[in-house]
Amino acid sequence: MDRVIAKKKWSTKRLLTIGGIVAVIGLITASYLLTAGKSRVNAPIDRIQISEIKKGPFKEFIPVNGVVLPITSIYLDATEGGRVEEKFVEDGAIMKKDQPILRLSNPDLALNLVTQETQVYNLITQMQIARNAAQQNTVTKLQQMTDVDNALKEAERIYNLDKRLYDQKVIGLQEFKKAENDYNYQLQKKNLTEQILKQDSISTKQSLEQAKLLAQGSQNALELTRKKVGDLVVRAPVDGQLTSLDAEIGQNKPKGERLGQIDVLSGYKVRAEIDEHYISRIYNGLMGDFTFANKTYKLKIKKVFTQVTNNRFQVDMEFVGDVPQGIRRGQTLQINLTLSAEIDAVLLPKGGFYQQTGGNWIFKVSEDGKTAYRVDIQLGLQSPEYYQVLNGLNPGDKVVTSSYENYQNYQELVLTKD
Repeated sequence: MDRVIAKKKWSTKRLLTIGGIVAVIGLITASYLLTAGKSRVNAPIDRIQISEIKKGPFKEFIPVNGVVLPITSIYLDATEGGRVEEKFVEDGAIMKKDQPILRLSNPDLALNLVTQETQVYNLITQMQIARNAAQQNTVTKLQQMTDVDNALKEAERIYNLDKRLYDQKVIGLQEFKKAENDYNYQLQKKNLTEQILKQDSISTKQSLEQAKLLAQGSQNALELTRKKVGDLVVRAPVDGQLTSLDAEIGQNKPKGERLGQIDVLSGYKVRAEIDEHYISRIYNGLMGDFTFANKTYKLKIKKVFTQVTNNRFQVDMEFVGDVPQGIRRGQTLQINLTLSAEIDAVLLPKGGFYQQTGGNWIFKVSEDGKTAYRVDIQLGLQSPEYYQVLNGLNPGDKVVTSSYENYQNYQELVLTKD
């Protein structure tokens, strides 16, 4: 009798076939992960830096170096060229206003002074002679006027007398006409003499005024020359300290050459250099601060120099409030210059990751702390310590902020412990 034999569902051949297929799929998957994707890589946790995202007050500022300078420096230039004959003080001396510093000699200027003085003295002498001559001429004209006036009075007397006698038929017409003609002549002569005297007075006054102006101009030129000679003795324009004195006895100093400077010691300012990248954001009134002897002091920009040299420009800053005790000219300060007002922001600590990502993405640590994966982010303002996060991260998130030099081609980091 025949017996039905049940067919086996999982034969050895089928199992081997399925096993082979699974193995092939595994090999393909492993090959893809190891060669094609490179999406994950182990990252020893003790070789990376993990930082936490926080929310807090933030203001954008940049670090700049500033040099302490006197509040005012007045340059000493050679007003007139000459040879250095004498030095009264040395570099670094504390000066009082008008105190002599050095003396120059200039023979040409000295000769010019003598010439100017001679010209002025000659003009003054000539003007005095002209004034005396004008006065004498005026006296003569006045005497002539007196004579004419007297002659007119006499002619008038005779005319009036002869007129009465003629009316009484005592004298003839011819004698009367002669007296009348003499009177009219003397009257016209007086009018003419008065006009001549008046015109002469105006002409004399004008001549004297012109001579006076000419003499005054020569006197001014003489005073200017005297001042130039006086400027050969270089004096301190204000109270202060003499610095940068560049003059030795026997040296020839041309006109306009820098001899030194006087630093006013009543206060200090700070001159800082800033990268030209920020020139459009720097203006008068911006605040900065620095630490000196464990205390923070404030500064404010009072002048911006727009000239750019070697990709940098300068600003002058003044102290706001207290000035540090013991600060000295030439001292260098590390200043934090504020570029924005203080705001509340999500803060990302700075790190080496920025060099590889440009701030466009970052590795964010998972909640279990075992992995870190890429997330896109958007950054705003920055300070030396933090970036402002605009999008992509929240307070409390943890991110990898160290360099991504070995991880920039991976999508995920597996955080391991050595």
